[in-house]
Amino acid sequence: MNWIAVVGTFAALCSTISFVPQAWRIVTTRDTRAISPVTYGFTVTGFALWTAYGLGLGEWPLILTNSICFVISAFILMMTLLPRQKKEAIADQIDPSS
Repeated sequence: MNWIAVVGTFAALCSTISFVPQAWRIVTTRDTRAISPVTYGFTVTGFALWTAYGLGLGEWPLILTNSICFVISAFILMMTLLPRQKKEAIADQIDPSS
């Protein structure tokens, strides 16, 4: 594996993993007041477009990493937009101990 592939792999891992702590925090605290829906709307759109771009090129690294980022950021956006009661119901399904 050459250094460019190593850098690309590490960048993809960092990008993909970066949304997990925020999503988990939402599940455990049910608090999304500090999250901008507009910002996450652009983020979700960007990942959808990157996924489409990867599909157009047939590049699985782009497709896989951006699809995962799309799903996690879409979850964060959805939890931000949902009313408190629905947000809590979803969070209870994911982590009943909270």
